[in-house]
Amino acid sequence: MTHPESTPPAPRRERIRRRSWLRILLPAVLILVWLAGASFGGPLFGKIDEVSSNDRTTYLPESADATQVQALLGEFRESDAIPAIVVFTAEEELDADRLDAIDEAVTALADIDGVDEGLSPALPSDDGRAVQAFVPISSDAEIGDVVSEITADLRAVAPPGVEVFVTGPAGFTADLVAGFAGIDGLLLGVALLAVLLILVLVYRSVLLPLVVLSTSLFALCVALLVVWWLAKAEVLLLSGQTQGILFILVIGAATDYSLLLVARFREQLRVTEDKGAALVAAWKGSFEPIVASGGTVIAGLLCLLLSDLKSNSTLGPVAAIGIVFAMLSALTLLPSLLVLFGRSAFWPRRPVFDPPAVAAEAGVPATGLWAGVARLISRRPRLIWVVTTVVLLAGAIGVTQLNASGVPQSELVLGASEARDGQQALGEHFPGGSGSPAYIVVDETQLQDAADLLLSIDGVDALSVASADSPGGSAPVTADGISAVGPPDASAPEPTVVDGQVLIQATLTDAADSAAAAATVREIRAEPEMADALVGGVTATAIDTDDASIHDRNLIIPVILVVILLILMLLLRSILAPVLLIATTVLSFGTAMGISALVFNGILGFPGADPAVPLFGFVFLVALGIDYNIFLMTRVREESGRHGTRDGVLRGLTITGGVITSAGLVLAATFAALSVIPILFLVQLAFIVAFGVLLDTFIVRSLLVPALVHDIGRAVWWPSKLGRRIS
Repeated sequence: MTHPESTPPAPRRERIRRRSWLRILLPAVLILVWLAGASFGGPLFGKIDEVSSNDRTTYLPESADATQVQALLGEFRESDAIPAIVVFTAEEELDADRLDAIDEAVTALADIDGVDEGLSPALPSDDGRAVQAFVPISSDAEIGDVVSEITADLRAVAPPGVEVFVTGPAGFTADLVAGFAGIDGLLLGVALLAVLLILVLVYRSVLLPLVVLSTSLFALCVALLVVWWLAKAEVLLLSGQTQGILFILVIGAATDYSLLLVARFREQLRVTEDKGAALVAAWKGSFEPIVASGGTVIAGLLCLLLSDLKSNSTLGPVAAIGIVFAMLSALTLLPSLLVLFGRSAFWPRRPVFDPPAVAAEAGVPATGLWAGVARLISRRPRLIWVVTTVVLLAGAIGVTQLNASGVPQSELVLGASEARDGQQALGEHFPGGSGSPAYIVVDETQLQDAADLLLSIDGVDALSVASADSPGGSAPVTADGISAVGPPDASAPEPTVVDGQVLIQATLTDAADSAAAAATVREIRAEPEMADALVGGVTATAIDTDDASIHDRNLIIPVILVVILLILMLLLRSILAPVLLIATTVLSFGTAMGISALVFNGILGFPGADPAVPLFGFVFLVALGIDYNIFLMTRVREESGRHGTRDGVLRGLTITGGVITSAGLVLAATFAALSVIPILFLVQLAFIVAFGVLLDTFIVRSLLVPALVHDIGRAVWWPSKLGRRIS
């Protein structure tokens, strides 16, 4: 028989039943919602190339010369095909039989799907040891597949002793396509495996790593679903580079946020018997730092919208969407899974409900690595922050060695490159700029004057003008005027005129992606007579891209600093603390860039770096690096309110040390996974961010910031009330 006093009143029993159902129903609904979103987003991993583009011209600002010329090319030419340059080379002079065989092989390329009309004949070199041909490939075709088929067909019929290369714009595009081919499978697999191994080591649990990894993977699937449809609707531009960064960012951020919530949940399970109440307390304690951290990253990423380059400006919203879903997943899906599993999620190391033991520890373990670090800081705070600052400054000196003025197109892909080999072979027997001319649009009345000027420039080898009357759509231009093509009595063809303008094609002496070619194009643009001309083409596109990147870097970095500083001031209700946190993070970034420059130049032998590398490195290191300071300082502020600042910083460091270090390892591992994609930009970004995050985790957040805050004491919270409490 039930004792009357032990039976709750009917209204209370009803509330308990409703609460029990809510605890089961709400998590189940949230899990089903995420499962539905992931089921739609998952299949899109193999379809991203349908809505993405790696054409550098599409990312330039509308005002750039190269962009305007690219828009006009279709009006001067019948086709907007992308040219491939086929190069045949031999050690000795090619005889008539082999030249005939090469000519037949080139003619047969017209039968390949994706090859447009306008295939050029085989053109022998002056030394007789090489032949080149221009093969137009439809811009609507799969460039990589067409280039592979051309290469295979030509090598199958090439005469003995003749090597075959496919280079030019189409060849380099095929290289990029092949380089990005591993993003959907290899990159994602390596990143997930790295995170899983770290989580297993951190939790020593069977189920919990899978729960956290599921949170990250579901966030990525739903983020991809949104981004894919926005790209399909042409609201966003998507490239292989942006895609890779999105994958890594979502997995790393979602895992970091999950680690914070799980750590709070484990703490609460020791002092709260009911798993639901423990989760609510953990969620409340994690909400502010997770939202502040994610909001800081989003704000930093959205500053990229100020960029002139669409490749930068479009990354901002794409990555911001990823962070939004990383936060939502950590704050909704993960709690739903944790409340269902409860303490079983931590098996075999389940947290034991033991409030007396927790009270005896006073909330802070007396032993362990982070307790030892805290004691060290309490004894020598000034010495520690001074020494670490000096060491970081010494490392930052190397930033002066960073060559971030741009790299040749032929160096964008690491490892073997047939297009790069072909370009080298082409330059040995033909003008280096063959097949990738500079396009100059001038007024038709200035055609001859412009031609004379261009022919006087050392870096220009030959000129032609767009003409529908000529074979191949262009006619040679000399100092005497447009040359007649055909029989001796043929008249000179008329140039194609569009709105009173004509298109001159200048074959450069040097390879289109070389520094010498860039100098030639800059010289053309600097001539007073060319002030009203538009100069485009592969070389001009690279120049305009690099110039825009440098402009973006100089504009956006200061803006990001100001935005993040304001967010930290609102979060910490202080002025001094945010300034110190920003200063330490910038110092950490400088050291990471300095060490990276030394590694790139002295160990890896890279040819340089894209101007966007420092910008992207700054965005991710400052926006993500400040996360760990947010995780630490929000807890320090909480503990300082109860124990004073100096004791509070030691308690905050001890409590958060393990989880923040784990988060740093996860983020470093996920960004390091970018290095499996053989694209120079991504490999450099992978090293910079991975090294920088580890530096931030183990030096800046573990030693420099706590020692600095401990040394300053309560004044660090100035001008808030907490700054007037006794430390």
